[in-house]
Amino acid sequence: MIDASVIEQMSPVERLQSMELLWKAISTRPQELSSPAWHGEVVTARVRKIKHGKGTFLTIDQLKKRIQKPRK
Repeated sequence: MIDASVIEQMSPVERLQSMELLWKAISTRPQELSSPAWHGEVVTARVRKIKHGKGTFLTIDQLKKRIQKPRK
């Protein structure tokens, strides 16, 4: 097990490289991970809204602005 203090001592580049290695290891065997049930529920609800013409979509610029807004 990697101790958090080891990660804290890494440079930002080393942390990103570590994340990339972890993602590669996880993404090559997706069958080893399952999504929580609520993920399926969210997708189902969104698809239902789209099918009923009530889905809303954002442009990239709108999404960027939304992400940058501080949350309350």
